[in-house]
Amino acid sequence: MNTPSHICLQIALVTLACASALAQPVKLGSGAYFAAPKSGDRAVPAAGFRTAALADTPAQTSQWFSTVAYSAKPEAVFVQPLTVKPTAAGLELALPVKEVRPTERRDVEIRYPHRAPLLIAPTAFQPGQSKLAKRGDWSVDISMANGADAMTVSVAHGVPYAFIQISRGDALTRLPAGATANVNPADSRVLLVNASGVRYAVFGPTGGDWKESAPGDWIVHLPAGKGYLSAAALPDPSAEALAMLARHAYAFVEDTRVDWTYDAASSKVETTFTATTKAMEGKATGALLGLYPHQWFHNASVEARLGAGYDTVRGRIRLLESDSFKTTATYSGFVPFWPGITDTARKAELSDLAKVDQRNARRMMLEEGKGPYWQGKGLQRILKLMDVVEQQGDLEGRDKLLDLVKKRTESWLTGEGGGYFHYDAKQGTVASYPEEFFTVEQLNDHHFTYGYWIRAAADIALRDPQWARSDQWGGMVDLLVADIATTQRGQAKFPFLRNFDPYEGHSWASGIGMGELGNNQESSSEAINAWAGLILWGEIKGDKALRDLGLYLYTTEIEAINHYWFDIHGQVLAPEYKNVEVSQLFGGMYSHNTWWIDDPRQIKGINLLPLTTASTYLGQDPSFVKKSVATLAPETATYNARGFYAKPPDIWQDIFAQYLGLADANAGLAAWNRWGSFELGDTRTHALHWLQSLKEMGTPDFTVTADTTLYAVFKRADGQRSYLAYNAGKAPMTVLFSDGKTLVVAPGTLARL
Repeated sequence: MNTPSHICLQIALVTLACASALAQPVKLGSGAYFAAPKSGDRAVPAAGFRTAALADTPAQTSQWFSTVAYSAKPEAVFVQPLTVKPTAAGLELALPVKEVRPTERRDVEIRYPHRAPLLIAPTAFQPGQSKLAKRGDWSVDISMANGADAMTVSVAHGVPYAFIQISRGDALTRLPAGATANVNPADSRVLLVNASGVRYAVFGPTGGDWKESAPGDWIVHLPAGKGYLSAAALPDPSAEALAMLARHAYAFVEDTRVDWTYDAASSKVETTFTATTKAMEGKATGALLGLYPHQWFHNASVEARLGAGYDTVRGRIRLLESDSFKTTATYSGFVPFWPGITDTARKAELSDLAKVDQRNARRMMLEEGKGPYWQGKGLQRILKLMDVVEQQGDLEGRDKLLDLVKKRTESWLTGEGGGYFHYDAKQGTVASYPEEFFTVEQLNDHHFTYGYWIRAAADIALRDPQWARSDQWGGMVDLLVADIATTQRGQAKFPFLRNFDPYEGHSWASGIGMGELGNNQESSSEAINAWAGLILWGEIKGDKALRDLGLYLYTTEIEAINHYWFDIHGQVLAPEYKNVEVSQLFGGMYSHNTWWIDDPRQIKGINLLPLTTASTYLGQDPSFVKKSVATLAPETATYNARGFYAKPPDIWQDIFAQYLGLADANAGLAAWNRWGSFELGDTRTHALHWLQSLKEMGTPDFTVTADTTLYAVFKRADGQRSYLAYNAGKAPMTVLFSDGKTLVVAPGTLARL
């Protein structure tokens, strides 16, 4: 149809007027966000592959299943232990097996890719476009409906089944090349498959019967009213394993939920996982849950009940016949900053460094990129400098730095300083500009980026609580908090825990789930920085629920890091893996690399930075710290032998010295070079203060806890402990440590015993 030119012009003018109106700032306290991107800036992508039930809800980005909502041809979904992939032909299902992939770095990557799958499809109709239909806290439903014909697949982390419902007709199971199958002679509902040593069982309904319609194609008849089947991978070839899988094959998982509580007296975070099932037939006995290492290791509440397990990219996933289980983790505490150092010689050196860093503070606040990641990182960098200046007694210097950071932060929070925040009500997300690292195009890294801003806001508010009021600047900070950490399910503005995977126990960085090896996260330490920011912001605002959420995320992600990035318990990394730690974690792979360079110093350092007082968890295993730092020299030699050289050769030496200091303070100080390279989220002042503080107080002591949120304990080689506590409240408090020590802390102060 042709439209007259004058009408086209009118439409164009109206469109421009609407866009201009949307791009106007929307006031939020003293700040503002924008309801549309400014002219020339990219809009966020739409999650266009969701059913009507989800179409008007906030889009769930940065999850293990996000590819389903964002792609017409989704990548494989790494459910663990299974992978599934919706295709035009039907549902692919596989149990990944280990592949050792040599790299140009002269090490290896460990992969568990989606390979040689079963294919399950309806026979009466062609599967339609896959769409995300429902989500639990660690489960999803995928619709493959075609018009009035429905096919729905339900999967859940740890659960070794795909539960499938088909509205009419029978179901086809197509075997991968070379696989064999037979009907279980003891139960004709069950097709047993052997695919190169990987064993599957496909459970049809009572009254159904299996027939091989063509070589490798098996069809199960689905009687009227019984349009369901489940497919599972077997952990081993034993009769006992098959019997266990059969007991739960008809208990379809309908929903999953995670709940957490924090007990201040014991400094413990307890997490409860609950699955809701529906019995499709017979005496279904409830859920069969697969527990990851961070859930079953040293967990006395489940150890005696665990059954067979699967070899996976996350280590051994062990089966538990139960609808629910609990985990308990210790919160080991941190304080916002450490007190001033007392060593006379070092105080003079620290003062000299602080003068130089203060003169350069404005430049150092935005030394690299101009977008929200680098700006947030720069704000936190200067505030960590400010901590030292303040604790060393220079209050005038503190106030100048605080004023500098406030003004820069406020210019962003109003959108008047070049950078700005846009809230997309349709997709339920905050985007930030100018764009860096595909944070808009792919919705990546929201917790990394906004974590810096939240932590910076908390450090400002410690000195100026009025600044954090919702009718001032706190409203905009709360918007960033909600973007990455909304706890309400089905909330209208943001999805539940955008980046955090409650069952895997860690975050995901990729927003829309691109890549054949699943979602990924590189810098686990920047995730921790975000959760520490939530804890502080919750304390400052007197928001107990937010504080407890931060404590849950912080302690849980640390547990996952210790297993899946550092493997300090020796339960996860394959014997063929040549590196001490993992730097990139994927749904189906772990590797020792970064997205931007394969320099071993940056590969190691990306899971350490930013080093703050909330980073003491990195010292939980001093022997691991020393072993990790010791690999820098041989890994660098290999890098050099390939014809590459770090630029500068000692890049991030301040980070590694501080990391080593958590295990051995004297060794850390000896490794630090005052004039050497420093990471652009750190300063020489902060590095020396960190190292000298550890020498004076000792390394972190994780054997002592306290009945308050902001605390830390250190222990010197001579056995002398230092106890720290910060009071973010408005009344004095007495802190009780688990070894019986007490400490009275005035409001708004850091106390030391």
